[in-house]
Amino acid sequence: MGNRFHVKDRFADGAQYIDGQLRSGTSATSHTVVDPATGENVLTCRLASAEDVDAAVVAAARAFPGWSGATPAERSDALHRLAAVLTEEAEDFAYAESLQCGKPLKLSTEFDVPGTIDNTAFFAGAARHLQGQAAAEYSGDHTSYVRREAIGVVGSIAPWNYPLQMAAWKILPAIAAGNTVVLKPAELTPLTSLMFAQAATRAGIPDGVVNIVTGAGREAGEHLVGHPGVAMTSFTGSTPVGRRVAEIATTTVKRLHLELGGKAPFVVFDDADLEAAAQGAVAGSLINTGQDCTAATRAYVQRPLYDAFVARVAELMGTVRLGNPFDAGTDLGPLVSHAQRDRVAGFVERARAYATVVTGGTVPGGDLADGAYYAPTLIAGAAQDSEVVQSEIFGPVLVALPFDTDDEGIALANDTPYGLAASAWTRDVYRAGRATREIKAGCVWVNDHIPIISEMPHGGYKASGFGKDMSAYSFEEYTQVKHVMYDNTGAAAKDWHRTVFGDRT
Repeated sequence: MGNRFHVKDRFADGAQYIDGQLRSGTSATSHTVVDPATGENVLTCRLASAEDVDAAVVAAARAFPGWSGATPAERSDALHRLAAVLTEEAEDFAYAESLQCGKPLKLSTEFDVPGTIDNTAFFAGAARHLQGQAAAEYSGDHTSYVRREAIGVVGSIAPWNYPLQMAAWKILPAIAAGNTVVLKPAELTPLTSLMFAQAATRAGIPDGVVNIVTGAGREAGEHLVGHPGVAMTSFTGSTPVGRRVAEIATTTVKRLHLELGGKAPFVVFDDADLEAAAQGAVAGSLINTGQDCTAATRAYVQRPLYDAFVARVAELMGTVRLGNPFDAGTDLGPLVSHAQRDRVAGFVERARAYATVVTGGTVPGGDLADGAYYAPTLIAGAAQDSEVVQSEIFGPVLVALPFDTDDEGIALANDTPYGLAASAWTRDVYRAGRATREIKAGCVWVNDHIPIISEMPHGGYKASGFGKDMSAYSFEEYTQVKHVMYDNTGAAAKDWHRTVFGDRT
């Protein structure tokens, strides 16, 4: 497997990928990618300036006519080749993802990388199935049909929690539909986005179709969103930043796709399998060290099961092993940065004034002291309107609250601004059906929490944004629908002309 020197060698030419080539940014600012497990420097790079964004948009615009004009079969073949390249380089991708994020290698190896390869294979097939309404004579005198056409240059911004998968979610449906892309990854975690673009080139995808600009949000990100040469913006990140993105995007009236924050409820009814719910709550709240917008964050447990649930979750959290992401025995790695760890710790420390920290709530010492680690944490006794219940913490913290009636449980689940994901735990099919209908979220799991699949859409309600990633539904975001209508009569004077001149004869 690779090492830190391999990373520095691979990106010696810079952390921008424009028109098929790595290059250095031209901003006055440099940034250092840090291993959050050790605090060691991984790569120092010059960030992108507005001029670099301009160059990437020009490259994407130049590539657009040829790529959008390729047949669906040609784009499909290119994506199949990309899936093969990703498979060949899976070990390097997993290493780089764990290095820059602090993810346990088993998570990168078993989830992030194979998920990305599967997404690529899915869109390779989906590229050949862009569908519209059937051609027909809806007016009687005309034949109508629908074309789906690529929009143009897509400017995408991806977050740091799943850098590889989020880059793929942004790039794949866009290019499968014939668009070209300029993606800005988080400057904390650019490595696998750059590697993905390099893999696209090796797969024979033309230069300029996939471009990466590694830069700060204020300089590169805002310039990309407001760029008049960008026809669409796709953003994944926090709701406050999403509002800023929407504000900028409106100045050029461009298409907008937002996947924003989440505060997923985990609703346990009194007939649920307690052990399954407890294990699901621990796994669902701690995956990726809780840095997941769909992670279980609010466990609402019907009162007969509440005490036993809290006790069992605390017990299970105590068995989770924090450690070096590259050790086989590690279950939980650090947060992405020391700043993020301190932010999470701040939420927990403030909660001590009004709730009980049942387990966790500590920064580990010893061998882990140099990393951005935080212990798995369970909080009980918080009020529904408290900060830890209403705000997105984005760390390994679960809050448990009791409820009495089914009506109350569902109402509490809906009682935040967010609506990205949720789960319901019950053996009763009618309770499950009601929960899936009435919980306002883009995804509702029953007796599980977290699994995603390429064939199904991902996106939210309310302040969690709008639009879909993954699945064929994502083509709704990345295509323009055009109605084409042919006259079938050959008549010079059409019947409807009488509304403008002459009498009907």
